[in-house]
Amino acid sequence: MERWQHILKKSLIKADQISTEFDLESEKIDRVIAEYPARINPHFMALIQKKHDPIYKQVVPDEREILDDVGVDDPLNEEGDSPVPSIVHRYKDRALLMVTNQCAIYCRFCTRKRLAGKRPISKKMVHRGIDYIRDHKEIKDVILSGGDPLILKNKVLEEILERVRDIPHIEIIRIGTRIPNALPQRITKNLCRMLKKYHPLYMNINFIHPREITGEVTAACNRLADAGIPLGSQTVLLKGINDDLETIKELMQKLIAIRVKPYYLYQADLTRGTEHMRTSVECGLDILRGLQGQISGFAIPKFIVDLPGGGGKVALLPSDTVIELNERELIVKNYENKIYRYPQVTSEKLTYEESLNLTPQNGRSIR
Repeated sequence: MERWQHILKKSLIKADQISTEFDLESEKIDRVIAEYPARINPHFMALIQKKHDPIYKQVVPDEREILDDVGVDDPLNEEGDSPVPSIVHRYKDRALLMVTNQCAIYCRFCTRKRLAGKRPISKKMVHRGIDYIRDHKEIKDVILSGGDPLILKNKVLEEILERVRDIPHIEIIRIGTRIPNALPQRITKNLCRMLKKYHPLYMNINFIHPREITGEVTAACNRLADAGIPLGSQTVLLKGINDDLETIKELMQKLIAIRVKPYYLYQADLTRGTEHMRTSVECGLDILRGLQGQISGFAIPKFIVDLPGGGGKVALLPSDTVIELNERELIVKNYENKIYRYPQVTSEKLTYEESLNLTPQNGRSIR
């Protein structure tokens, strides 16, 4: 058994363990985890500084999870886009292959709470999914997901990667994971040596709060990057956890420092059991607006709403950026709230001076 497996084995998973550790009512915890399993591994546990801090809220069961009557079990209608049990095929050229329902920690905000830690995904189901991908030549991009694919043993994971890579029409493989920050000990040299055999291979890692970025996490991401794997981040905006500009700014700056490109900042899905963790859409837009001009554009993620019912992902931008757009020009506000004109290609020509800042002392644009 490898070190990471020993660590995982010591996770808090039972109500009496969790209630004792955090001085909670065991009966309440038991009711929650009967519906939504818990797992708090020792690495992530060590990041918790006090009850109800941003790390605690991500993994410790909350009675409000089973009192939520707003959300739905499958908010993105993944089952409606699932031609075989292990596949979600929403977009024509890509498919998501579910390889496990197990994770190193069980996030209380997971969009797949209905599945996490519950019924297993069998080897036969995974092979059926790969057969589906092989039969659909329009699929160019496969995302391994779950659960967390990196929870699988190297041998099992490599068999899946090898089968997918052997399909001639598959151009890229992606892995969606939280393990590099939830259980960085899993990112061994042997794992990285195996993964680099299946390029082009990309990895998107879930990061929620800057305190997750420890020395071990930095080393894990460096090992992956050194194996030639481009790393991106996916962050869910969560109430009382990371729903302010300074927290997100710090997280994004720390991510680029450990060779992880900020990719998506998600509005939380309408998942049953997570209503108490959701933020307003305006909160995300305000944060996105605040990041402009404050950190490198390379470090600014897209703000994404994954539409209910399977409508797909939509990127949102602050609505007050564009003041006016017509055949002649674009009038736009920059990160300093100064207003500029940008001439259209077929419009009446503007001089360079006319395109400069148009914000006078009273804050109204000059026309």
